[in-house]
Amino acid sequence: MKFNKIAAALVMSLAASTAAFAADATDNMSLKGNVQTQVTKSIADEDNNFSSGWIRANIGGQYKSESLDGLIMLRIFAPEFGNKLSNGEKASNYDKILADLYWVNYKWAPTANDNVNLKIGRWKTDWSQSTNFGTYIDKDLTKRGLWMRDYSHNAVELGWKHGLNQLNAMVATKNGTANQGYIRVEDDMKFTFPLEMKVAYRSNLIDVVQNTAAITHRVAAYASYTFAPNLRLYGEYACLYTEDQDINTAVENYIAPESKYFTQGDYVQPFYAGVEIPTFGILSNLMFEKEYIKDREEKIHFAKDNKMDDLAWTVALVKNIGKSKLQFSVYSEDEVSDVGLAFRLTSTIK
Repeated sequence: MKFNKIAAALVMSLAASTAAFAADATDNMSLKGNVQTQVTKSIADEDNNFSSGWIRANIGGQYKSESLDGLIMLRIFAPEFGNKLSNGEKASNYDKILADLYWVNYKWAPTANDNVNLKIGRWKTDWSQSTNFGTYIDKDLTKRGLWMRDYSHNAVELGWKHGLNQLNAMVATKNGTANQGYIRVEDDMKFTFPLEMKVAYRSNLIDVVQNTAAITHRVAAYASYTFAPNLRLYGEYACLYTEDQDINTAVENYIAPESKYFTQGDYVQPFYAGVEIPTFGILSNLMFEKEYIKDREEKIHFAKDNKMDDLAWTVALVKNIGKSKLQFSVYSEDEVSDVGLAFRLTSTIK
C-alpha cells in the first residue's frame, strides 16, 4: 500500500535525522544537574515537625546549535517521600524517577529581524515571576506556588520572534490519543525601556472534538516595570470563564472540568500585585506580594470545605551563594491569619 511506503520513508528519514543529530551532539552537549531540598510548615499543623518535605535530584543534558536545541531532564525522588504507586487494592512505595522535561526545538531565521521555531515535547511554563502567586493561565487556584509552579505541557508549539516580541501558539494533549487537551497562545512583549508585558489565552478546545465537555476560557495578563536594580513593581490579572452550555454529564464520553470551581456560567477573576525592593547586597531578592480573589470561598469552595479569605499575602527572601540558592517564604494559607513557612535550597552540580 502507498501508505505503508510513505510511513516507511518517513521512519527512515527520522532515523537519518536522529543519527545526524547524534553525530555532532558531542560538540554542543552539556550536562545539567542539581539537588533540591524543600520543607513547608503550617503554624496550625501541630501534628508534624514539617507539613511537607522532600529531597530530590534533577539530572539531564542540554544540546544547543544554531538550528536545533534539545533538553532531557530526569527528576528523582527517594521512596520515603510519599511516592506511592497503586498496586491493585494495595499501595506500595517505590523509587520514583520522572521524565520531567524533554523537548526539541527547531529554529529558522527567515529574515534578519525574524526567528521561527517549532518545539515538540514536554516542558513547563511559569511566566508570572511571582514567588507564590500568578501564572493563572495554567494554575489551579486552590494551590499556591511556593517556588514550585510545575505547569507541564505535552505539546507541539510554533513560535515567532519579531524584534523584542515573542509569540507562541501551542496545542497540548493530556493522553496518548489526543482526545483530551487544550490550545494555549502566549505573547511576550519586551520593550527598550524596562517594561515587560505578557498576555495569554488558554482553552480546552481539544476536549470537545471527541468528547462532551464544558468549554473554559482563560485569559491572563502580566506586567513588570523595573525602576532600578532590584526595585520592581509587577502584577497579574486573569479572567477564567466557563461557558453556560446544555451538557449531559451522564454520557460515557463526558469529561469533567480541570478544576471543580470551573462551574458553568461563572467567572473567577484572580489578581495579585508585588514589589521587589533592594537590600544593598544583603539578599539577592526581597519581595512582598498580595493576592485578591473576590468571593474566594464561594468561588472555589467545591475544592475545599474550610474557610478561605479573599486576600492572601506572602513575603519572600532569596540569597544566592556561589552555585547555591536559598529561598524562604512566609505566607498566608486559607485565612490571612494562618501563617505558613516554606524553605528551599537548590545546589547546582553542573
